[in-house]
Order: sequence, then structure tokens, then C-alpha cells
Amino acid sequence: MRTEIMGATAPQKDCTDGKCPFHGEILVKRELLKGKVIKKDVSRSATIEWFRPFFVKKYERYEVRRYRLRTHNPSCINAAIGDEVLVAKTRPLSKTKHHIILQVLDTASRSKNSEKSTLAVSKKKKAKNLLAGNPQDVNQKDTNPSDGREPGDDQ
Repeated sequence: MRTEIMGATAPQKDCTDGKCPFHGEILVKRELLKGKVIKKDVSRSATIEWFRPFFVKKYERYEVRRYRLRTHNPSCINAAIGDEVLVAKTRPLSKTKHHIILQVLDTASRSKNSEKSTLAVSKKKKAKNLLAGNPQDVNQKDTNPSDGREPGDDQ
């Protein structure tokens, strides 16, 4: 078992995958890419995507181009949809797969959990205001202080 490949440390989980760069017999090349997992298959495959600027000479401006790549997702790494991953080039593993996921850089669950926690806090505040009998705090309608009318009221 290898402990480190191109700066990526080996995962804590063990696997019996022969195509795993840490626990199997596969060697990786020096080409490294970083992208986001957008699709995951049952057959230990994943599709990653990243964006790069491309200069259009005619208009003297940049456009953003999308690149997609099929990769092998070893069972010890098991990257999920939305994860930011580091990918290395290797020998052809199948007709379309020539890259392997080495490391998960940023998980999607971290960002989702932070969003969920802020939503949960705001829902709790609304519930407390309803129980306390303050429906104005729940709706938070803005009034114009100059004449006391609510927005949208026409005379």
C-alpha cells in the first residue's frame, strides 16, 4: 500500500479494488486536474466538470468553456456528487476512462450542512415569534415611515 501519491495522502479506508492507485497495482502519471463531481455511477465511475476561460480572438474577449471527464472512483475514496476532487491521469482503464480520483478536496456535505443550519436557525426564530404572538416579526412587512402606508397601496 502506498501512503502518498503526488501530495495526496492515502485514505483511511482499505479496499480490494485493483484499479485503486493506493491499494491496487495501477500507476499514475504527472498530469493532475481539479474538478467537481457531477455524476456518479454504480460501476465506480464518476464524471467531473471544470470551467476555464478561453480567449476569442475575433471579439477580443474571454468566454467560459466547460470541460467534462470520465474518471474511476475507487471504493476507498468514494467521492459523492458535488465534491471537489483531485484527479490524475493513468493508463486506459476502459474505453472512456483514463483518469483516477486521488483525493476529495472539499466535500459537498460541508457546504450543504452550513446552508441547512442557517435555514434551521431562521425557521426556529419564526416559530418562536409565532408562539410569542408577534406575527409582524414573522412577515416583516416594510412600511413607509413618511406616511404610514404599506408598499403597493395606491390611493
